Amino acid sequence: MTEFMKHVAAFFTFVCLALPAAAQNLSDIARLDVLPGWSTEDGRQIAALRVSLAPGWKTYWRAPGDVGIPPEVSYGGSENLETVRMQWPTPDVFYENNMRSIGYYGQVVLPIELERGSSGPIRLAGTLSIGVCEDICVPVHLDFSAILPEGGQRDPIIVGALVDRPLRADEAGVRSISCTLQPSDHGVTVRTTIDMPPVGGQEHLVIEAGDPAIWVSEPHTQRDGSILTVTAEMMHYNGDAFAIDRSALRFTVLGDLAVDIRGCSAG
Repeated sequence: MTEFMKHVAAFFTFVCLALPAAAQNLSDIARLDVLPGWSTEDGRQIAALRVSLAPGWKTYWRAPGDVGIPPEVSYGGSENLETVRMQWPTPDVFYENNMRSIGYYGQVVLPIELERGSSGPIRLAGTLSIGVCEDICVPVHLDFSAILPEGGQRDPIIVGALVDRPLRADEAGVRSISCTLQPSDHGVTVRTTIDMPPVGGQEHLVIEAGDPAIWVSEPHTQRDGSILTVTAEMMHYNGDAFAIDRSALRFTVLGDLAVDIRGCSAG
């Protein structure tokens, strides 16, 4: 079972699905287009997947929160493609049944940086699996296939999505980050201290464990001046024992600005 399907199974325990009604209109709910983009001077291709949703519908960020489904993309069928790196624009925070989710409303453009196996066009083909929600929530599988020729012009839609990214820690003035790990009844409690300026508005923090099999609770956050203190629980989806690599932990602070922080030192 893939991690996407594990999340789908968990998703069903929280959300009541009206599958017969939704199944008739899936093509009207979500559409995927490939934006071919342009080639850089060093030969990389900057392209994007654009997901367009029906009015009132939303989908999820890479770390979707307690009740969401994380996107999963496969590139089976691609040709002349060596590596792929996807970028994630800054998401929104919303609540479903009093549980926090992270994602996008209406439309999201996901930039992708591609490396060719050799000179010539890339055939980009595969499937993007996402969860979409309005009053009902359904998993959707969107197939894509496009030829990406060398050359091309900078696409302002892709450029806008690249600009709409969380700031790096150094750009946001993060001075230090440390975390302590303690065993808990069901897993591990992670307590993190971040010395950084406020990002404005209501601050939300998302923690990613670096392992898709590890579930992370919605953190409790507290700010005292420049110090942001964050506490969360981590558990393995199967209840198995697990180890945490501090360098693999990823912290995203969301507010009026967004900040992406990688790793933490021992507290």
